[in-house]
Amino acid sequence: MSPVANSMVKPDNLDKMEPFYPLHAYVCESCYLVQLEAFQTPGEIFSDYTYFSSYSESWLKHARDYAEIMMPRLGLGASSLVVEIASNDGYLLRNFKEKGIPILGVEPAANVAEVAKKSGIPTIVKFFGVETANALVADGKSASLLIGNNVLAHVPELNDFVEGMRVLLARDGVITMEFPHLEKLMAENQFDTIYHEHFSYFSFYSVDKVFAAHRLKIFDAQELPTHGGSLRIFAGHVGNKKQVTSESVVKLRERELLAGIDRPEMYDVFGEQVRETKRKLLEFLIREKRDGKTIVGYGAPAKGNTLLNYCGIRSDFVDYTVDLSPHKQGLFLPGTRIPVYAPDKIKETRPDYVLILPWNLKNEIMKQMFYIREWGGKFVTPIPEVRVYE
Repeated sequence: MSPVANSMVKPDNLDKMEPFYPLHAYVCESCYLVQLEAFQTPGEIFSDYTYFSSYSESWLKHARDYAEIMMPRLGLGASSLVVEIASNDGYLLRNFKEKGIPILGVEPAANVAEVAKKSGIPTIVKFFGVETANALVADGKSASLLIGNNVLAHVPELNDFVEGMRVLLARDGVITMEFPHLEKLMAENQFDTIYHEHFSYFSFYSVDKVFAAHRLKIFDAQELPTHGGSLRIFAGHVGNKKQVTSESVVKLRERELLAGIDRPEMYDVFGEQVRETKRKLLEFLIREKRDGKTIVGYGAPAKGNTLLNYCGIRSDFVDYTVDLSPHKQGLFLPGTRIPVYAPDKIKETRPDYVLILPWNLKNEIMKQMFYIREWGGKFVTPIPEVRVYE
């Protein structure tokens, strides 16, 4: 049982009840898509969203690098249209705008979309699917490049979403989607990536089946280090002879099948891996707290809330956490009620350990917070297992 991972608690609500929902992943025995049950509607989850992409330097660099690659690869120019689904605060689209390429963001969270609009990124506040796609096509729009970074997992109506992409995509257009790779998630115990906001978890095997069902062909794939190991897929309309299937697609499909991605046994061992990761983290925290050490967190990410709630870690272990985003400071983590401060709090209290909750950004965070070594402070990452950095 776990609270909704991005439902930060306001100080006025500290004495009020929080809803907890089952957090249980299921595997389809037909297509091997891993899914959660939907306990909240997307409208409830994204109505007042606290995640803003622009507060991670490494993620901003990732976006810049992507744009620099895609513009020449697709020959994008003034007659093109780049559409991003779940465009957040416009962090990615601004890279195309700077080069004079027409852009459009589709973002369901009104508070986040407002930030994008204020920075000059044209954005419509809607959930994406066939209805939205048809309305855009009726308005004369079709996407030369259709982008979705870390949105595919957030979609409860997956078929409607993918069909909407097919509708909006120009005849020779390209879809690129990025999402955490299920193979990596299981191999490296990344169970904290599982939370209610993520309805689906994709292997290449399963995502290929989804796209093929909507007459979209995945013709290229890249493995990325982001989020602990992600896939970037490239897709276009079935029958487009210009988009030749790459060797990387063939090799990725073969590797997953060899590993057993289409066999139930591969999924059976994951639960025990997760339990052992929990035990190791709690052993470390109990030992250090008994020795009188102080432990604080860095970050207030959704994945951190899955980790803390599953492991039963509250302020008896972690005094507080800090986050760069002012949208999270002054609030409390869901379930655990751990307070969130600005990063300067760490300089004030000089803790012995800083537990990095967005462990996928550990290099960026350790560089930002290098000064904790002045008083002998150490960094800790919990995934794939506890590791201390001197």
